[in-house]
Formats: sequence, C-alpha cells, structure tokens
Amino acid sequence: MPEEIRPLIFPATPERWRDLERLFGPRGAYYNCWCMFWRLRRRDFHALTPEKRKGALRTWVRSGAEPGLIAYRQGKAVAWCAIAPRSEYAALAASPTLKPVGDIAGVWSITCYFVAKEHRRTGLMSALLDAAGRHARRKGACLLEGYPVVADSLQGCAGYTGLVQAYKKAGFRIVARPSRSTRVMHKALR
Repeated sequence: MPEEIRPLIFPATPERWRDLERLFGPRGAYYNCWCMFWRLRRRDFHALTPEKRKGALRTWVRSGAEPGLIAYRQGKAVAWCAIAPRSEYAALAASPTLKPVGDIAGVWSITCYFVAKEHRRTGLMSALLDAAGRHARRKGACLLEGYPVVADSLQGCAGYTGLVQAYKKAGFRIVARPSRSTRVMHKALR
C-alpha cells in the first residue's frame, strides 16, 4: 500500500466516538445497525430502535472496552472493524450455523466492517485485519476468528463480514463452511 494512502488505525475509545459517529453517518452504517447486529440476540436487536442501537454502541465504546478499530486517512475516519472476544457476541452464541470450532477461551471475533464508499477497494480491509491481529494479541487473545464471504462481486452490504480473499492474504485458514457463501476462518495469534 503506498505510503500516502496507508491508514492510521486506532482502537475505538470514548475520545474517538464522534469520529465513529460521523463515519457511520445518519443511517448508522448499514441500515441503522450501529454495529449491534452480532452484539445482541436477534430478537433483542430487532426490538431496539435505531437510536437505541446507537446508544448501545456509544455505551460499549464509552465503557473503555475498545470494541473495534477505526482507520483514518488524512485525519478523517474512513473505516471500521468490530472486534471483541467471541463470548461478548450474543448472536454468535445463539447462531445455529456459526457454532464455535473448538474452545472459545481466548478467541476474538471480527464480526463487521464498514468502509466509507469513496475508500472501498483501497486495501482498508487488509489493513484492518492486520491491526485487528495486533490489537487482539495485545488484549490476550490466542486466536482470531472471522466470518467472511466468498464473493466475486458484491452488492449493498453483502461483504460486511469480510471477504475470504482478504482473510487468506492475512494468513487465516478456513475451519468451517456453514453456508454456500460463508466461511469461518482462524488465525493463531501465539
């Protein structure tokens, strides 16, 4: 990646909330999700209004948990990656198709990406994957897990969980194929 477009990537902290809020915009990233789709059981997610989802993400960020990474270019937030211990994602725990592959102790999950439209296809997913590995390792993770999709062309938010090719490039390996398009991929961090 050329130096002039290499992003600076930082954990989502309370001081960076406004940047994340601007990046997600008035529609809350994808369809007012506010990156709570995996954080909550489905019924709880659907029961919340978009404003309450936004409030839930704000509370999570302000708790100091650093639930994701924000990529910046020229001082502006341009991309997001949600990352936390797998055990913190209620929808993963309840998922009939994304069952744990092995023991989940020390497993961190990357559940979502959001890249500003004008910055897509510029290597941000790969940069965020690399940063996510470093971040999770610093926090004590042993294994990083993602749920990318196999896709030649994407429409809408189809690749929000990541792309298999980016994960392979970052050193992940496929450990499960829960659907025609979704893969569970792992990367050992120690």
